[in-house]
Amino acid sequence: MTQETAEHVAATLRDARSEKGWTQGQLAAALGTSQSAVARMEQGKQNLSLKMIQRLETIFDRSIVKVGKPQMTHLRIEGGRTLSGAVDVNSSKNAGVALLCASLINRGTTVLRRLARIEEVNRIVEVLTSIGVECTWLNDTDLQLRRPAVLDLDAMDVEAARRTRSVIMLL
Repeated sequence: MTQETAEHVAATLRDARSEKGWTQGQLAAALGTSQSAVARMEQGKQNLSLKMIQRLETIFDRSIVKVGKPQMTHLRIEGGRTLSGAVDVNSSKNAGVALLCASLINRGTTVLRRLARIEEVNRIVEVLTSIGVECTWLNDTDLQLRRPAVLDLDAMDVEAARRTRSVIMLL
């Protein structure tokens, strides 16, 4: 297990135990181990057997360790609260194109960091600019987008839109 994985497992265990309202001693009793072993688990300093991971997942009714290639997560956000903050995405360079299109949902300013400067990104930026979105490269890889209150869809650069396959995401 890599150090990063051990730290992730440790954080997941701490969070799961806290959400359940348990002390380390209570978790130790449920696992049939010592409180100090649980403390080491929560610090990422305890080797975990597959059997122990399985017991932890049963106790907390959640996945502790994911095996295999990470998959994209799709989020649907509903509710009456205004959201703000940052999202870290580790994905393919083509995912930046989808994030450019998704930036139209935000009525404020969006900054996409470490955006690949591929041709498809440039084309979508042309289309967004033509409908009134202010697109500013802050450096070689960070793009700031400011959406206007009203998008001017009639002014869309149709030629730029035709040159990109990804324009379908804007529909």
